[in-house]
Amino acid sequence: MDKTESLHNHNEIAFAAPDGIVAINKEKKIISFSEAAQRLTGYQVEDVISKDITFIFGEPEENIQLILDALSTGNTYSNISMDIKCANGKSQNFLTSVTPLVQPSQNIIGVIVVFRNTEEMVSLFNVFKEKSREILDEKNKLEAIFNSRWEGTFTIDRNWTVTSFNHAAERITGYSSKAAVGKKCWDIFRSILCRHGCHMEFTMKKQKPATSEELMIIHREGHKIPIRVNSAPLYDGEKKYIGAVETFLDISEIKNLSSQLEERFQFQNIIGQSRPMLKVYDLMENVVQSDSTVLITGESGTGKEIIARAIHLNSQRKTAPFMAVNCSAFAETLLESELFGHEKGAFTGAIRTKTGRLELAGDGTLFIDEIGDISLPIQVKLLRVLENRQYERVGGTNPLELKARIITATNKNLEKEVKEGKFREDLYYRINVINIFIPPLRERMEDMPLLVNYFIEKFQKKFNKDIKSISPSAFTLLKRYEWPGNIRELENVLEHAFVVCQGEVIETEHLPERIWPFLESKNLTETKGGKELPLKNAEKLMIINTLGKFSGHRGRTAEALGIDKTTLWRKMKKYQILK
Repeated sequence: MDKTESLHNHNEIAFAAPDGIVAINKEKKIISFSEAAQRLTGYQVEDVISKDITFIFGEPEENIQLILDALSTGNTYSNISMDIKCANGKSQNFLTSVTPLVQPSQNIIGVIVVFRNTEEMVSLFNVFKEKSREILDEKNKLEAIFNSRWEGTFTIDRNWTVTSFNHAAERITGYSSKAAVGKKCWDIFRSILCRHGCHMEFTMKKQKPATSEELMIIHREGHKIPIRVNSAPLYDGEKKYIGAVETFLDISEIKNLSSQLEERFQFQNIIGQSRPMLKVYDLMENVVQSDSTVLITGESGTGKEIIARAIHLNSQRKTAPFMAVNCSAFAETLLESELFGHEKGAFTGAIRTKTGRLELAGDGTLFIDEIGDISLPIQVKLLRVLENRQYERVGGTNPLELKARIITATNKNLEKEVKEGKFREDLYYRINVINIFIPPLRERMEDMPLLVNYFIEKFQKKFNKDIKSISPSAFTLLKRYEWPGNIRELENVLEHAFVVCQGEVIETEHLPERIWPFLESKNLTETKGGKELPLKNAEKLMIINTLGKFSGHRGRTAEALGIDKTTLWRKMKKYQILK
């Protein structure tokens, strides 16, 4: 290779470098001039090629001496300050290095002068520093977003190796990010579907997303966790496929709640084996097989909504929403909006569009409770919905389709309401396709033992008390009471008893004061010391016994009896037991 070819090779390098580079031959002529050198000096390459070095390095004289010394002795000079004449006629100071170019067979054949603008380098450094800071800030933001997600999120490469693992993924799986990154995803999740048709296999093979898949994984400590997952292919900045990303959500609580709801509202878990309740069960068995409109009637507190939910959760619509609306809880204008929804600006205060319960119910069930309380204008609109299966939002013109099943309930006598003109006859027949009457508690007293045991078990867990039973006299009182509030009232009475009872057995004195008169009115009797006493004295005995239990302390006695101290004092005065 001759010296001209060698210098040409260095010329190619020079044009790729960011610094200004000038190649000078043994005859002190400029033989190459890089693009960066042109930019820094303002000269074009044709302006300087074959020119003597004095053309740009002539002043001061020290510049020439350094270059000549490098040509003759082979000395190298680095990071020296050198003035170079530019195309505008002015000299500019550059940070320069001079390096001899040596050919083994020919010794020194030239020199390479490399120079850079220090101000430009500082400016470029500052720009680079700013861009680095911006990139770091963006990286920190993305990491914060990545780790703040409630869903577990991780990525894998094309070899199924985990490349990132967020905080939620650590919480759900029990594995730290350090433990997970670098391992195969199936070593972390250990699902029976891993490598046997899981959603990730579909995403990796087809490079398509998979959504709302459910599977069971194994926590690091060994217990199973149900999760719902979404996965999608992952691409780099050049849209090259590099792996996949998955988000997953722990649905343990949702599963538990769903199973509890389904268990709670199964037919067999509706308390009662009396003949009136058996009729209810028979009707419910038939109703769940159809989509017919159902009217549930019965007094307040009999459990109409529980029956409606049981019908829904045993029907084919059980995976869709169950929406309930209590008509007695809303004013007429609000009820219309609650049922049908409204458009923005439909009325004063309608600052945004609202979705109504009819729409929210979707393909599920809409339970309209206390339907006997709705006004005649809304009855007309509801009738039209049931007839046409279409409706419009308040203030809207676009028809919406009713997809949900309608179940209604009331504690009123709708036939009487129809005769009095308070309820539309055509709507009554439209909602009363199948009528389920829930008997009041006083007509199914044979269910009382089952109901009492059910609530005792319920409140044992709630209050963490070891109350095991109810005394015969207290239970007899419950059976003789007329229960105007039905099962809801019975639940409240037993909850009251659990609050005040400090022993293992609920006694009559633990029951609310309002039902005590039934001791006297029903001629109930108690036995004390082998002698039967009429229970017109039961209240007096109750107070005396409770006072004795608390050594005459009136405050604790009043608390145990569920009355205030002034009421206790009045009753003690009445029964002449103040001493």
